[in-house]
Amino acid sequence: MVHIHVTGASGSGTTSLGHMLAERLVIAHLDTDDFFWLLTDPPFTTPREADERIRLLLAEAGRHDGWVLSGSALKWGGQIEPLYDLIVFLKIEPELRMARIRAREIARYGDRIGAGGDMEVKSGQFLEWAATYDTAGPERRSLAAHEQWLETQTAPVLRLDSSRDIDDLVAEVLLHPAIAAGAIRRR
Repeated sequence: MVHIHVTGASGSGTTSLGHMLAERLVIAHLDTDDFFWLLTDPPFTTPREADERIRLLLAEAGRHDGWVLSGSALKWGGQIEPLYDLIVFLKIEPELRMARIRAREIARYGDRIGAGGDMEVKSGQFLEWAATYDTAGPERRSLAAHEQWLETQTAPVLRLDSSRDIDDLVAEVLLHPAIAAGAIRRR
């Protein structure tokens, strides 16, 4: 079975593509946010300890023959990296990415992120953080950090423009030799 990591900036479509790939390949879909963040309300406010994140991720990955991991495990996911058969790196123009994030925030949280809402400040901080992905340095989740990390990986890297139709992206991943040949997990 295959193990695919779909990564990129917030708003680049990693979760959407990861979900569709898992569905097409009939394998598990795992998302880094489910391991990185504790369940809170409002959400995405309290990260788990790094050791606990990787312990949970490795345990869940070990329960499945094949999986797609979407999101970013930069700086904490090193123990799962040797399992990747393919890394899909999504890139998209910053303006389109930010429009997607804003639309997603409104769809998820509605009035909670509006003026006076309980998530107004946190959402604003998230949007500011996300807007700097392409220009920030490698000390945080950024294009620079992803590029540095990609240089260290042994799995093949497939770079895709995620402004394209998602069905086209799925088809391109499925045609990659590591997937089309039914890649066997490296040991």
